[in-house]
Formats: sequence, structure tokens, C-alpha cells
Amino acid sequence: MRDIITLVCVECKQRNYTTTKNKKNTPHKLEFKKYCRFCRSHTPHKEGKK
Repeated sequence: MRDIITLVCVECKQRNYTTTKNKKNTPHKLEFKKYCRFCRSHTPHKEGKK
């Protein structure tokens, strides 16, 4: 039931991280504040398309 998703930087649109989520428990898009090595700072990362 868990699906692999990619996290995309909101500022530079780079795909930096992958994680899994249970779509039954969390139907909305995930958003985390994580480090982006391209921006060289902590930026919001949202769930992107496959």
C-alpha cells in the first residue's frame, strides 16, 4: 500500500529526495523543509509527480 514518492524543491524544482507514503492515510501532498544542495539552504520540498 505504500508508494514511493519524490520530493521536489519549491525554489529550484530539483528532485532531491525520495520517500514512501501510505496514500490511504495521507491523501494530501506531503511537504517538508529539507536541505537542497543546489540552493545551498533549507527550503520547502513538496511531493512531485512520478
